[in-house]
Amino acid sequence: MTEYVEVQTAAGRVRGRWRPTTGGRGAPRSAAFLGIPFAEPPIGDLRFQAPVPKAPWEGVHDALEFAATAQRGDPGVTLIPEPSVEGDSTLNVNVFTPDPRASGMPVLVWIHGGGYFAGSPASPWYDGRNFTRDGIVTVSISYRLGFDGFGWIEDAPSNRGVRDWLLALEWVQQNIAAFGGDPGRVTIAGQSAGGGAVLTLLGMEKAQHLFHGVYAISGALGDVAAPRAEALGRALAAAAGVEPTVAGLSTVSEDRLLALQKKATQLGPSSMTTMIEEGLPLGPAIDGDLLPRPTRESLRAGIGADKPLVIGATDDEFTMAFAGKAATALRWVPQAVLLNRFGVPKSIRAEYLAANAAVVRLGKARLAGRVLTDRMFRTTVPGIAADRGNAPTWLYRFSWPSGRFGFAEHCLDVPFFFDCLDGPSMEALAGPNPPQELADDVHGAAVAFITTGDPGWTRHEGDAGVVRVYDRPTRDVADAYASVRALL
Repeated sequence: MTEYVEVQTAAGRVRGRWRPTTGGRGAPRSAAFLGIPFAEPPIGDLRFQAPVPKAPWEGVHDALEFAATAQRGDPGVTLIPEPSVEGDSTLNVNVFTPDPRASGMPVLVWIHGGGYFAGSPASPWYDGRNFTRDGIVTVSISYRLGFDGFGWIEDAPSNRGVRDWLLALEWVQQNIAAFGGDPGRVTIAGQSAGGGAVLTLLGMEKAQHLFHGVYAISGALGDVAAPRAEALGRALAAAAGVEPTVAGLSTVSEDRLLALQKKATQLGPSSMTTMIEEGLPLGPAIDGDLLPRPTRESLRAGIGADKPLVIGATDDEFTMAFAGKAATALRWVPQAVLLNRFGVPKSIRAEYLAANAAVVRLGKARLAGRVLTDRMFRTTVPGIAADRGNAPTWLYRFSWPSGRFGFAEHCLDVPFFFDCLDGPSMEALAGPNPPQELADDVHGAAVAFITTGDPGWTRHEGDAGVVRVYDRPTRDVADAYASVRALL
């Protein structure tokens, strides 16, 4: 059996590798093409510019190893293994296909998370092997992170990381047929910042031709207000001792800029209220160009209404933030003070506490985690469903409590989505023996959605409909987000 396989792309020929299929299902092998550049390296004169499509090359480009990542070092942001790869050519795609000689297969494009400043498409959990087993071409993309990708600069193009997403999706439209995929059946999906990314794209007029369905997992919307983006850009440039221009910031080394960025965006107890009210400090900004208005306003205006959407969150995304010393400190904080600090109005507190009685009984750390989860993640789910009115929308909750933490924490649903419970570093997130039958449910619904545009349960319409609750057993529950509606 030949080990390598070659495909002709618009820019040149690429060489990938055949791999055996796992799990005893589907075709006996699939192919992986790693680190295909879709843009020129964003360095030198291109560092703070819009991405430039990769120039054609001669010969065959080996796509056998993951290419350089925008992430440097190990930021320690999540429990997902997301390795960094050194190098300058950081704008790449990885393609996993059942068979590049086939045609017309549905396509999944994955955008990784990491708070818009971290994360890597080279995670073994994002390997598309189990989607290819189910007949889906899978693409993971990279994009510029942090200030290089999203920071305001006086004379630079805005939202450079967003422009990277757009160019990567243009690459998919131009090239995915050569890998057996159908450019007319593209679903974009992501988790956390990646979930926010796909929601941003859903509400962006200039992106509508690039995809046909959206799967948003724990979406953290950016929507950074223009004045806030500019203030951070000016402050960071001032800390570096340069003008907030391309010429000034180009004199600041990558390492120095990363250090300044970390200091300027450090999250802690004193900044928690700001994060609740204004979101993350770096991310897609309302620039009057790509993003003329906040995403939810665009959805209410009908942008993306023709695109089917699956959206959901875990029950306790933020609870890990209140472990250890934080939990001990919260024991002495009156409940009313805690709820006031996290923006729960007095008029709805009794109703909210009653709806979350099981969490309240577990202590103030668990309550704090639930409130922050609701304010930052879970309110987005029914809120966006309402924004979209009768547009095709399906809601879910991931409620299965991790065998490691005892609650459904941030990132826990990702390996279930990819059906990779046999992957590395799993026990640290999910505990020993996470339930394969739950992965079958989550992954199976994703496969159905990517393939048919329907995940298999009753769609939501505005404020009405059932929610798929992923637990043991998986079940459909009427208005399973009722407890967060008062916070909308």
